[in-house]
Amino acid sequence: MATHTKTTLSFNYNRGTLDEKVLLQLYRAMLKPRMIEEKMLILLRQGKISKWFSGIGQEAISVGVTSAMRDEEYILPMHRNLGVFTTREIPLYRLFTQWQGKMSGFTKGRDRSFHFGTQEYNIVGMISHLGPQLGVADGIALAHKLREEKAVTAVFTGEGGTSEGDFHEALNVASVWQLPVLFCIENNGYGLSTPTSEQYNCEHLAHRAQGYGMESHIIDGNNILEVYTQISKITEDIRNNPRPVLIEFKTFRMRGHEEASGTKYVPQELMDMWAKKDPLSNYEAYLEQEGILSATVKERYAVEIKNEINEHLEKSYQEEQITPDLNTEMEDVYAPFRFRESVPSNTTEELRLIDAISQGLRQSMEKYDDLVIMGQDVAEYGGVFKITEGFVAQFGKERVRNTPICESAIVETAMGLAINGKKAMMEMQFSDFATSGFNPIVNYLAKSHYRWSQPADVVVRMPCGAGVAAGPFHSQTNEAWFTHTPGLKVVFPAFPADAKGLLATAIEDPNPVLFFEHKKLYRSIRQEVPTDYYTIPLGKAALVREGSQLTIVTYGAGVHWALDLLNKRTELSVDLIDLRTLQPLDKESIIASVCKTGKALLLTEDSGFGSIMSDISALIMESCFEKLDAPVKRVTSLDTPIPFDANLEQQYLPLERLESELQELIDY
Repeated sequence: MATHTKTTLSFNYNRGTLDEKVLLQLYRAMLKPRMIEEKMLILLRQGKISKWFSGIGQEAISVGVTSAMRDEEYILPMHRNLGVFTTREIPLYRLFTQWQGKMSGFTKGRDRSFHFGTQEYNIVGMISHLGPQLGVADGIALAHKLREEKAVTAVFTGEGGTSEGDFHEALNVASVWQLPVLFCIENNGYGLSTPTSEQYNCEHLAHRAQGYGMESHIIDGNNILEVYTQISKITEDIRNNPRPVLIEFKTFRMRGHEEASGTKYVPQELMDMWAKKDPLSNYEAYLEQEGILSATVKERYAVEIKNEINEHLEKSYQEEQITPDLNTEMEDVYAPFRFRESVPSNTTEELRLIDAISQGLRQSMEKYDDLVIMGQDVAEYGGVFKITEGFVAQFGKERVRNTPICESAIVETAMGLAINGKKAMMEMQFSDFATSGFNPIVNYLAKSHYRWSQPADVVVRMPCGAGVAAGPFHSQTNEAWFTHTPGLKVVFPAFPADAKGLLATAIEDPNPVLFFEHKKLYRSIRQEVPTDYYTIPLGKAALVREGSQLTIVTYGAGVHWALDLLNKRTELSVDLIDLRTLQPLDKESIIASVCKTGKALLLTEDSGFGSIMSDISALIMESCFEKLDAPVKRVTSLDTPIPFDANLEQQYLPLERLESELQELIDY
């Protein structure tokens, strides 16, 4: 516990109309995380916890902001915001078991420190990449705004995190959409060892708000009364007049970025100056001088908190270490989803692939009032491929939202919508652009349920594929980037009827789904499609042709290449498997077919090395080796970027090599 002798205070405390009860509550709320931290530092040296990111000297920010927020409002904290968790009164043993990697924590031992969230306390923890939580806050706030709820979402970042692109994207989206987000920058002087002078070249980070048309404030982050009163006033105003506000809290990190890194890089005079500005000892002295905090009360608080810490530590120690269970680990990668087949009527109409997707998306919007569509140009313009044409007239711009060009922030916003009870569908204008949103897809959406049981109810539509002379940045089939990532589902239909039913299922599924749509097939493939709403299960391949000579496994455009060849070579007897879903993969259908025919040709538009067909080849070798009459053959595009020129593109694609490779396998 902090102690002091009577001294000149470093702050001018203005209690305003705050009564003594509130003043003492704020003191106790700051004392608690300080005492916990001091205990954790001892345990760290004893090897009883693995790592610690200290917020000593910054408690006034966490406590002040959280105290000003309503319990039902979401807060997205960082490493150094223990005061958020304690002020929300999370039972300490749950925090302690989280840090010890035990089951009563929030991540079942799968992540450490503050990398967790809890819907019970409306807290959404950060990931190590820092930036994504800013966009997630946008999504949470958007859900509140769509429901016309008077609620604020507070999100924290450090001054170092403001250098990330996610910061720019999130603030821009929040400002354009006037979202009720409180962006809190804890400017504590250093990003690990890099001083602020080497991180940004402006006097105050709060000034950046001007570029986004946003209001901003600079607050002394070590003055608890200034933090609490200012944030209370600002948040109440935001609730009644929704908009984003940027806050820069001036503070200092008194310990290392994490304990192992130390503070040797900090000049001693700087440490001494900020030590005098300690938020707890100064406030304690103020309360004593004002006759508000007596020695008896101070001692009582310390004893109560110490006893609580010891009691909950003992409870956490008594809990056994986690015994790994393989089934539990595998089952928790995805949120539970019970597929309910919706069988269509016999009424059909001939639709192109693009029309079937549009119709299916429209019917899902009608079925789910909480489904929100986001993407570049998806509103009045209808998207670059016109899939959402007319949607604004039917559903309105609140649910069909044009976005700035910021893939990362929109993926994050979709995640925030899911956290706050909405469904989200994002159109990635071209699948190639997923690189700009790659981090939140593979590190946030994919890992969310596994880490803290939070489903990412998000579908990302991915127009993809070659054959339209669009060159290396608009033609990739990049599904293998995502099939490699546990936690994502990947769908790649070849036919209009499949596309409509699979899209409906993808939207029903609470897990993140990457839904690939081949641009070349959009307007070239037609089929009779049921007119009403229906679903098709994910993870079930389709046997398009049945035969005995060999098995062709493919998906997307490859299905039609194979069909064209088989229609030409009518003497061939082939099992043609359309995977439809790449993750989960219908391994059983592949294995059964190859064991029957004894030969397998794996056809993909993707480049060969590292494609999904490499894994399917390994699967066949492991499962069907004794049944094989020939080596497994992969027929893929070249291991080059996709060229623009039509002749070069034709050479790149596997189509011209398909027949000769097939014949070679037959003749083996």
